[in-house]
Amino acid sequence: MKIRLLLSCLTFLIAACKPAEQPGATAPSDAPTAVTAPAAKSNQPQVLVANYPLQYFAQRIAGDAVEVRFLAPKDEDPAFWHPDETAIAAFQGADLILMNGATYSKWADKITLPESKAVDTSASFKASLIQVNETSTHSHGPGGEHSHSGTAFTTWIDFKQASLQAKTVRDALIRLVPAAKQAMETSYDNLQDELNTLDDRMSVLSRRLVNQPLVASHPVYHYLARRYGMSLKALLWEPENVPDDKAMADLNGILSGHRARWMIWEGTPAQESIEKLESVGLKSVVFDPCGNVPESGDFMSVMKANVEALEKAFQ
Repeated sequence: MKIRLLLSCLTFLIAACKPAEQPGATAPSDAPTAVTAPAAKSNQPQVLVANYPLQYFAQRIAGDAVEVRFLAPKDEDPAFWHPDETAIAAFQGADLILMNGATYSKWADKITLPESKAVDTSASFKASLIQVNETSTHSHGPGGEHSHSGTAFTTWIDFKQASLQAKTVRDALIRLVPAAKQAMETSYDNLQDELNTLDDRMSVLSRRLVNQPLVASHPVYHYLARRYGMSLKALLWEPENVPDDKAMADLNGILSGHRARWMIWEGTPAQESIEKLESVGLKSVVFDPCGNVPESGDFMSVMKANVEALEKAFQ
């Protein structure tokens, strides 16, 4: 009884001697600290893509068998986007990385991506990629100044090349989720049929375009022009910007030796731009490359609208 009483007193004295914990006090360095829980990851395989066309192809082909993620902001051109550390970590941790190839993702040269997971979807036609000699630089959007020299990278607007890229996507997805092979092959066949239909329509249209000099607002139509016989010269204009006197002088310089009657725009131009072009005998038509997520519709609906616009212009 005396021993128990003595132990109780000692416990009371030790507790009384311990300093009271102050509000906001920092725990000792060896004390356990809270750990931020990692973001929940889907049970589905994670597929990261370099641009919106690849996102569309992967989602059309794989359906719910994988989770497809496209991380570039909507207001940036994915070809000139610079991913932050979080985005880079997501790419490096993905189960499959679908790259466009053709020097599309400039950031990919500066980091290491797992070779076993990264797939160049344009590798099957690498030998026929177009080299661009123009060295003009300009800026638009948050991406800052950039150049369109080097390798032309808007590969998918040649619809035969788009079908080859989609096939490479299909093959990579089947390797990732072999249990879904049959469904993926069927989905790819349906996608290929639609791309072939677009190619057929453009091939018919090319018979009317072969003798039609054209001007493009931007140097992104190299593969479209080659595949479908377009005689096309490009400026460095943005749809949202009305051309100033210098821009109009550049245009007139082209028109002096290239008697075009139409300008192809990446997006709907300002009305004042349309009127300025009409004053020098040029009409406007939109062919949206759709490198990023469209404001409405999807890749296929945008491409169908592009082809229909050209058909109406050159009927």
